[in-house]
Amino acid sequence: MNTLHIAITSHQLIRILSLSFFGFALSMLITPLYTTVAYKRQWWKRQRTDAWSGGKATVYAKLHAEKHKRHIPTMAGIIFVLAITIVTLTTNLNRGQTWLPLAGLVGAAAIGLIDDFMNIRSIGGVAGMSARVKFSLYSILVLAAGWWFYAKNGVHSIYLPWIAHNQWHVGIFIIALFWLVVMATAISVNFSDGLDGLAGGLLTSSFMAYSIIAVVESKFVLAGFCLTIVGSLLSYTWFNIYPARFFMGDVGAFALGTALGIIALQTNTMYVLPIIGAVYVMETGSVIINRTSRKLRNGKKVFLSSPIHHHFEAIGWPETKVTMRFWILGQIASAVGLIIFLMGRRG
Repeated sequence: MNTLHIAITSHQLIRILSLSFFGFALSMLITPLYTTVAYKRQWWKRQRTDAWSGGKATVYAKLHAEKHKRHIPTMAGIIFVLAITIVTLTTNLNRGQTWLPLAGLVGAAAIGLIDDFMNIRSIGGVAGMSARVKFSLYSILVLAAGWWFYAKNGVHSIYLPWIAHNQWHVGIFIIALFWLVVMATAISVNFSDGLDGLAGGLLTSSFMAYSIIAVVESKFVLAGFCLTIVGSLLSYTWFNIYPARFFMGDVGAFALGTALGIIALQTNTMYVLPIIGAVYVMETGSVIINRTSRKLRNGKKVFLSSPIHHHFEAIGWPETKVTMRFWILGQIASAVGLIIFLMGRRG
């Protein structure tokens, strides 16, 4: 049986945990500034009219019509992106561990910010930036990060437990794999940002799990980065739980999804990411199933609305019940992912 040895000093542990508090405190300080500007400038999230799975979002419009009448600002992801960036740059920057996920987070946030701004100003319609332009810009960002991962960090293989030698050498194709993992994660996280408090609670569990993985792998600076995100997210979620004061928008969802995918690759645990992120997989799967069903079955859907959290709303579950039950699923998925990580870890 493998024995787990973690050599960490009390000073290192205190420092890692302190970063979570700093992220929380700084986010709390930034929140009133954002709120003042957001309400003054009327950064209201506009209700989408098209469903993710195709056609008109009639079920979604019926479920959330009253919410959009309250004029809830979007782009609140600015709060935690700023907090994470400031804390990392001043106290936790490391070329090998935090530079890449921080760059990915900030770059994705910038693209999301442009998209959100176009949405609130009705530039390009409710959808904001066109899907083709957004996909192209985001692909360029992720491919650039993938090249850095390959050329500068020197990663040419991925770890896969329970296969011969545990290493799958892919060479330069690691860039394509990097693109696939990060793109899929970011899109899936974005799908989960659909109910008050939902994405915040799910992402807190995911990044907490990866902070533990980073500690086990002796990547203590990266663990501190994960906990900085956790602290900042807890502050955001404090105000985002029902009834939400604001929404994170694409600036937040794409930033955190990008960071999560990069951290999974940096810890060489790509194989447990779909397990830790099982709820994101379920959300994305429901969209794919509904879209495919509409095309093959003359417009008929499997779910009343997708992503699947809207389906449960449509069958009568209160929004808060859906959110909290999905939180529980996310926490269980994180625990199972950690178990599989420890089982498959090198001896």
